[in-house]
Amino acid sequence: MRRIAFINEKGGTCKTTLAVNTAAWLALEQRRRVLLVDLDTQGHAGKSLGLDVRTLPRNVFHLLTDPEVSLPSVVRPTGVSGLDVVPAYKEMAEFPVVVAQDPRRAHRLADRMREAEAAGYDVVLFDAPPSMGLTTRNILVAATEVVVPVALTYLALDGCAELADTVRQVGEAEGRPDLRVTKVVPTLYRKTALATAILERLRAYFPDALAATPLGYSVKVDEAQSHGKTIWEYAPQSPGARMLAAIAAEIDGGSPPAKRKRPRPKVA
Repeated sequence: MRRIAFINEKGGTCKTTLAVNTAAWLALEQRRRVLLVDLDTQGHAGKSLGLDVRTLPRNVFHLLTDPEVSLPSVVRPTGVSGLDVVPAYKEMAEFPVVVAQDPRRAHRLADRMREAEAAGYDVVLFDAPPSMGLTTRNILVAATEVVVPVALTYLALDGCAELADTVRQVGEAEGRPDLRVTKVVPTLYRKTALATAILERLRAYFPDALAATPLGYSVKVDEAQSHGKTIWEYAPQSPGARMLAAIAAEIDGGSPPAKRKRPRPKVA
């Protein structure tokens, strides 16, 4: 079972946008059974899929801290066929404190994901919080691969190389040397000299992992999230949908369409 983590310790890099829409693309276009696990206190993955996460009696926090809570009891269906979500909310802020005395505290998520495999999911996607604390450590231990969204601003480059090193170090420490950054996705793209320069720096550092399709600004993608929908439900023919489809295909291990091999990002 593939387990794909979307991680960047900097906020505002479109982690949730990519995680939610990639999950939906895998379910709709590839006919896979997909589980999206939100681990951020903001609960944006669930909100982006139309859930009122504030009112749910149980979420990922309860799954990770209470052995009596089963995975099916926290899984919620979505409007996308084949896609389920485990939502999160503010309780996750207490997770490091609650499990502090557990010597296997970094393995809580990996242990519970055995239930996802037993339930028949083909792929699990993790939406990480904007930090490198215990929650993100749990995600790295549970993941088989890492996707790093990088906003094309100067400060967003700071720490990107360190994140790749952290992924490698966790993999080595956990006896999983194959754990690595498999895709770096440039986001918030605008055709400026600075964005072009940052892209070149990313290409030099991640020659085999940099996505060919940057995620540009898209009004339709923003509108979809505000309505609690994926882009495929809200505006499937929009430029934003085409961008996200190309990126999802690359994350899945393929390539963007030949005519968009080196695309110019568009704004919806």
